[in-house]
Amino acid sequence: MSLINRLSVRLQNHPKRVVYPEGADPRIIQAARQFSTRRLGVPILIGDRTRIKINAARLNIKLDGIRIVEPARSEELPGYVAKFRGLQRFGDLKEHEAVEYLASPNYFAAMMVATGGADAMVSGATVGPASGLRPILQILPRQPGVETVSSMQILEMEDGKFGIDGALFLADCAVIPEPTAEQLADIACTTAMLAYHLTNQPPRVALLAYTTKSSGSGHHSSIARIKAATLAAKAKSKLFDMPVEIDGELQVDAALDPFTAAVKDIESSVAGQANVLVFPDLNSGNIASKMVQIISNIPAYGQILTGLDRPAAEISRGASAHDIFGTSVIVAAQAVDRHYLASIVSQNANTGEGESIPGTAPEQA
Repeated sequence: MSLINRLSVRLQNHPKRVVYPEGADPRIIQAARQFSTRRLGVPILIGDRTRIKINAARLNIKLDGIRIVEPARSEELPGYVAKFRGLQRFGDLKEHEAVEYLASPNYFAAMMVATGGADAMVSGATVGPASGLRPILQILPRQPGVETVSSMQILEMEDGKFGIDGALFLADCAVIPEPTAEQLADIACTTAMLAYHLTNQPPRVALLAYTTKSSGSGHHSSIARIKAATLAAKAKSKLFDMPVEIDGELQVDAALDPFTAAVKDIESSVAGQANVLVFPDLNSGNIASKMVQIISNIPAYGQILTGLDRPAAEISRGASAHDIFGTSVIVAAQAVDRHYLASIVSQNANTGEGESIPGTAPEQA
């Protein structure tokens, strides 16, 4: 069973509310319909109600079980304005200025997630990364002890040869152009935490480079940065409640292929069996992830934002409805308490199905 299907089974026991700022986009409507039909929770479409209904009708999609919100007409707007002005960054805004901000679907959706009006957010279908990320980074808090917000993409392979049962976690492919050693350490730890949350399997994190376990002082400064990041990530990972193995610097073949790791005589619990790949910079991460998707036609989900205290994703403008649905499942599952999710993982390993835990009530929108 694929990661998306496994997480979907668990969400049926603990449904969540996912908000979409670009609610009139046909792909968003299609993904929302599938999310609702599979009883994973309540999709919330932000945008002009008439336009959303027209686009849904053109697709022959019913909107029952899907909530539509127009920010300017929402009963929630006054309360959001007060809380928005309470944020330090926006404390000097006049009320009408705050209203103008929150009339924007992206700002309104981010406030919904920040205040508990929604459990997760998926944006980016029709706007550039900067426009989509700005409200999220300005409004949503960061995880305790984490300074860096980055992104993670999940590649899912049917044969299960790589990653965790076929799910390979890549970071950072969308946010930080040239991360420092400390930022790379944050990226490694936050990506590992989310991989563990979603799979309940120990992350094996490889910090990638163009050399493997180099020695001497003649190498490029970028290698020294990877070495420093590896040491910092190992130290930082001890502060988090999860089993994790971290190693670097590793070439990608040595990280993924046991034969190559053995030939290069690498003794490591990560080499040859990495399931989380941390790229040295945004160029390499973005190029590699897109090349794999195009050449191999592998399903890819994300970008999932990591380092935030609330689940959010910034998808590509080229994402399909299938991609958006898968990403929605991931951020919704991220909102489920890890210990609850882990108990369902254990049950599903034996039965292949979700099973309600006595005494727990699903959250409803």
